Amino acid sequence: MDQQDILQVGTSINIKRTDGRVHSAIVAAVNFDLRSATVEWFEQGETKGKEVDMTAITSLNPDIKIVKPGERYAQEPTTIPQTQTSGNILQRNPTRQSVVPNVRHNNGFMRSAQQSTRVSQNQVLSNNGHTMPSSNDSVPNKESNLPTSRASVQNIRRSNVLKEVEKLKKNREERRQRQAEEKAEKEAFLQLAPGNPHWELLNMIAEYRRGLDIKPLTENDAIEDHLITVCVRKRPLNKKEIHRKEVDVITIPSKNQLIVHEPKNKVDLTKYLENQLFRFDYAFDETCSNEMVYRYTAQPLIKTIFEGGFATCFAYGQTGSGKTHTMGGDFNGKNQDCHKGIYAMASADVFRLANSPKYRHLGLVVSSSFFEIYSGKVFDLLNNKSKLRILEDGKQQVQVVGLTEKVVCSVDEVLKLIQKGNQARTSGQTFANSNSSRSHAVFQIYLRSNNNMQKIHGKFSLIDLAGNERGADTSSANRQTRMEGAEINKSLLALKECIRALGRKGAHLPFRVSKLTQVLRDSFVGSNSRTCMIAMVSPGVNSCEHTLNTLRYADRVKELGGGDLQTNTLSDEQQGDGDLMQLRSLNENDMTPEMLNFHQVISELEVAEENMLDNHKQTVDDLLGTYEKAVSLLRMTDEVTYDQEAYCKNWEDLIDNTLAYLVRSQEIVADYKAKMSAEEQLSRKTKRK
Repeated sequence: MDQQDILQVGTSINIKRTDGRVHSAIVAAVNFDLRSATVEWFEQGETKGKEVDMTAITSLNPDIKIVKPGERYAQEPTTIPQTQTSGNILQRNPTRQSVVPNVRHNNGFMRSAQQSTRVSQNQVLSNNGHTMPSSNDSVPNKESNLPTSRASVQNIRRSNVLKEVEKLKKNREERRQRQAEEKAEKEAFLQLAPGNPHWELLNMIAEYRRGLDIKPLTENDAIEDHLITVCVRKRPLNKKEIHRKEVDVITIPSKNQLIVHEPKNKVDLTKYLENQLFRFDYAFDETCSNEMVYRYTAQPLIKTIFEGGFATCFAYGQTGSGKTHTMGGDFNGKNQDCHKGIYAMASADVFRLANSPKYRHLGLVVSSSFFEIYSGKVFDLLNNKSKLRILEDGKQQVQVVGLTEKVVCSVDEVLKLIQKGNQARTSGQTFANSNSSRSHAVFQIYLRSNNNMQKIHGKFSLIDLAGNERGADTSSANRQTRMEGAEINKSLLALKECIRALGRKGAHLPFRVSKLTQVLRDSFVGSNSRTCMIAMVSPGVNSCEHTLNTLRYADRVKELGGGDLQTNTLSDEQQGDGDLMQLRSLNENDMTPEMLNFHQVISELEVAEENMLDNHKQTVDDLLGTYEKAVSLLRMTDEVTYDQEAYCKNWEDLIDNTLAYLVRSQEIVADYKAKMSAEEQLSRKTKRK
């Protein structure tokens, strides 16, 4: 019988698991008293085992025989080779089988292995059970072959068992080696960042990056020509983030791709990464300088303004993500080197092209202005932050009344204007940044012809936007900060839709929603208009949510789809409300119905404030006129024969007129107070997204 067909240690058999699976296993032990066998197998890096009933083994393995050790040799025929010697008497009966005498005879008698050993050496069994004498030289041959056969069977059995044991031992050693390697990697990461609570995240990100073929943007890559260019810039971890042991969760694998490794938890609290891929026109990693960013973003727009067009470059992102660094220049402590900002580099290229042979014959004059938009109000940064008014003339051209525009002849003059304006910018503390810029800073470069200084040949607007904080950053602030946040969010949404409409020629611009889009209207409606947006992102894991919001905003700016929007001919107030409703319909995920109501209340509050201030100025002028009239009437009484009836009538009319506009002023103040109270109550109920 074949040794592989007998149930013994080392035999491979099929077993059935409790979940119904059937697979092979190795027999580790056999218990004939309990009619069971212990089996082992290797699964998922571990050696597992169980005890299986022999009945189950027989049902799944019909070829396997279950034989006790004492019965095994009684059933194993061992062939004894015939001795090729002269005079051998066995050759006289060639039909006799030369086998061990423990075989079944024709009469059904069975001799056991123990009985067979007691048979006389000079006797053999005949077919009828009687003994016959045999030659003395043949019997020793049978006895000498019997132990050899048993030894060979035991050697085969032992070799199979050893193979299986060695296999299990090898698997166990490999498993222990893998566990040791994983432990060593874990200890290595803990040594790289001792006490880092994000070491698991750091390990997963490092493992993911090892499988990437990273090819970042280089200066040799071609500059592409786009109507709307959207790119993203990643800054390095700052000192605060390094001190907090934050993990860099942003990877830039190629010149136009960015991956955010957002940490997530499964239901069983197992940590894993959700790797979100974004694609833009360009992606700048933390090693890119301001010069390289300028080369691919704002520099290609310079020629647009010399060709009679309007160009706009925005820096957008979370507070502290590097917008002011990119637009204004490198910081050395609290001092800013304006020479390395996009403002200065764009100005240098403007002067270079203005003096080039190609455009010198145009006789263009370069001038600049710098203003900020803070909480829906416009302030001149070059004139002691004087408040400006935005009006629309009969030709539907938006005019910034009273804006200071200075002619500049060199880059140094431009830098002086930038430094003066940056010192005057409005800043305020938020949870994201202790010195956060809470206003939109707009630096504009104008090209005008010597022959007609009133007409603009081209205009380049460079804008450092306010931080795109969501409601969570201003939830515990006062009314002023709430209004700041609402105005910033509303203006950013309006800006996005205006840029998108730029790609859909003829679409309606919701520019009346915010002051920012009002002053930039000519940059969106011109036939030769080009725009570039630089989305700034922070790499730290604690900024992951804000980073994703910035990237989704920039991704939607680049989407140029949908049909053209209808242009309406409503009044200014109706158009303002319609633009806000349109903004809500286009940004349902970013503006809930509650936030829409909040923005409407804020807009009404801003209008009421403007009416109140205008009325206050008018009241002061009226009171001055009343004062002069009152003094004139009083002088009438100095005459000896003055007309008392005329005096009384004029004085009474003056008092009535004065009371009328004072009552009107009182009503306007009461209306403003009511709107402030409504905003206060609504802000407590509004859940900002």
